[in-house]
Amino acid sequence: MEALREQIDQAVALGDTPATVDRIKHILSGFIRAGRLVLPERYYQISSDHYARRLLFRNRDLGYTAVVMTWGPGQGTAVHDHAGIWCVEVVVDGEMKVTQYELLEETNGMCRFLKREPVHASVGSAGCLIPPFEHHVLANARDATSITLHIYGGEITRCNVYYPRADGSYERQARALSYDE
Repeated sequence: MEALREQIDQAVALGDTPATVDRIKHILSGFIRAGRLVLPERYYQISSDHYARRLLFRNRDLGYTAVVMTWGPGQGTAVHDHAGIWCVEVVVDGEMKVTQYELLEETNGMCRFLKREPVHASVGSAGCLIPPFEHHVLANARDATSITLHIYGGEITRCNVYYPRADGSYERQARALSYDE
């Protein structure tokens, strides 16, 4: 795990968001495909009523966090943002369905999005979100546990969740985030 931290530290120290996220995507995919990322057993434990969100490590000096999410069968998110924080996400185990949403307009907490075609991401597949392109849905795409690792350019303690309405718009609501365990 120390080698992973060191390489992420170097990528974040670049100080250029597009270069940083590109480098982190490459690092994470490489570690996973080479079998070099071994997570403790507790990161594989699902929660019955929601996906589990657990801190793996953080670097307060460089201002980033590494969070493991454990997805049980059928678990996923609503449309959400990342509170203006960049993120790199990689599938560690299983398969995820990722759907991007492009924000077209927002008025008084009511939003309209353009939904993109879903992408199925398998082990080692990495993607990124760089604000303002930070709206998406993640969902476990199989009938077994899936695991993802997220590197955030900060500590994400809240986000906005967007709930669909009958007229095709979405209502924005703030949500506090916490870690399991």
